[in-house]
Amino acid sequence: MHSTYSYPKFDAPRAPELDAPPGSAHRPVVVVGAGPVGLSVAIDLAQRGQPVLLLDDDDTVSVGSRGLCYAKRTLEILDRLGCGQPVVDKGVTWNVGRTFLDTEEVFHFDLLPEAGHERPGMVNLQQYYLEEYLVARARALPGLEMRFRHKVTQVEPHGRGATLQVETPQGAFTLACDWLVVCDGARSPVRSMLGLDIEGRVFRDRFLIADVVMKADFPAERWFWFDPPFHRGQSVLLHREADNVWRIDFQLGWDADPDEERKPERVIPRIRAMLGDERPFELEWVSVYTFQCRRMTDFRHGRVLFAGDAAHQVSPFGARGANSGIQDADNLGWKLDAVLSGRAPETLLDSYHAERAFAADENLLNSTRSTDFITPKSAMSKRLRNAVLGLAREHAFARALVNSGRLSVPATLRESSLVTPDRAGESFEGWMLPGAPMDDAPVAVDGQPTWLLRQMAAGEFTLLVFGDAPVTLPDDLPVPVGLRRVQRPGSAAGPGDLLDTEGHLSRRYDGQPGTVYLLRPDQHVAARWRAFDADALRDALRRSLALQ
Repeated sequence: MHSTYSYPKFDAPRAPELDAPPGSAHRPVVVVGAGPVGLSVAIDLAQRGQPVLLLDDDDTVSVGSRGLCYAKRTLEILDRLGCGQPVVDKGVTWNVGRTFLDTEEVFHFDLLPEAGHERPGMVNLQQYYLEEYLVARARALPGLEMRFRHKVTQVEPHGRGATLQVETPQGAFTLACDWLVVCDGARSPVRSMLGLDIEGRVFRDRFLIADVVMKADFPAERWFWFDPPFHRGQSVLLHREADNVWRIDFQLGWDADPDEERKPERVIPRIRAMLGDERPFELEWVSVYTFQCRRMTDFRHGRVLFAGDAAHQVSPFGARGANSGIQDADNLGWKLDAVLSGRAPETLLDSYHAERAFAADENLLNSTRSTDFITPKSAMSKRLRNAVLGLAREHAFARALVNSGRLSVPATLRESSLVTPDRAGESFEGWMLPGAPMDDAPVAVDGQPTWLLRQMAAGEFTLLVFGDAPVTLPDDLPVPVGLRRVQRPGSAAGPGDLLDTEGHLSRRYDGQPGTVYLLRPDQHVAARWRAFDADALRDALRRSLALQ
């Protein structure tokens, strides 16, 4: 049915381990699963100079659009991985979402209400394109080896890492690794092999996804209907994708038969009722899914680490699945690199679970609330939901209660043990508090316009200093630290200084002269002070690396 995309076929040559002496095959890091999350982890580590072996049991990219909406934060991470621009160029950019009751709009939102950001609030792109770009980037990195049609059939964890049994078309082999990163999806075979639980709620409702090829002049917006005339008593979601493909989600109800609902003779009449008989279209991909909001109790099990859908699952309304998984990879990469490089103890990886489980719990809470609003489970809750929708037409307080899928936002890691709280007596305006993900802003460097996030030292901690206050970095810091200065318009900007051309940077960071921010390699705020203090910087770095 896929008329707009030709699926690549990746080579699967004979594994050299098949011809090596038994017990000799060893790798420092093995990543299982070449979806967006596994590829992101592997690319991040390889960019930091770590050798990585990536295993996948398939030989192509994902079938169907699947993870579709990539949020601003994720796009910024993809920029650091070297493939953000292809995603933006190919995808459909949007910021506005509209919610309808019957045919009347009751609520709308704008994901990016203010200027001064390089990336939009959201880009829609079929997952197979994202995986294709990530594979191309992975192939360009000398320290990253990808193996397709390599199926992990057994995992034995131990104190030094794990031992894997791997099946290939030419035979099976044993492989030892120091660290195993598991990104093999919601049904995670590795998680099952280890007997690990994933707990939470499975919602009693089903939804149909239909990717439809058609030419339509609908704006690039997210449209969500409650009780539309073409699908009474249920909800419908419409998204635009690349290549004139449109994603339509139909709520079906728990009693729907998934096998029957996938059949074209069931799908096509639903789409015709929505679009009208006069609009030609072609089915591209069809799937039926059930909401799940679950996560593992712990994302770290010794030297086995879980990320993405293997660790946590949310309903698709809200675009939290792929976005949160790629943010897992962003959190894990610099920490595992610090451990492998001997700059941090293994206990730093405990913070991977702590920080990303906190983010997962936020996602699960918001996803559960969205699901409960979209699919009320009693007559009373449905009447309450419909009353909120009716009031939202006229009253702002009710619009705040409308929940057709709160969209993905990055977590502020305010409770993390790695974060240094503000000093007593030092106050800041705004939301760039310790633990927050960095906001972008337009800047100029040496007369050339660019963006703040692109100027952060790749793979390093960075000290961002506002103004000309003297700063001397101590020689005994536990890791290298980049230093960048911010100057306001009219100031004498030196070579490499960031000129805050529009004032967004100083405003968002409350960057008074002398203010200093310590920024982590994943572009979260580690600490901030109103004046540079070498001892405070040293302590904050040690805290960020779990050295104290």
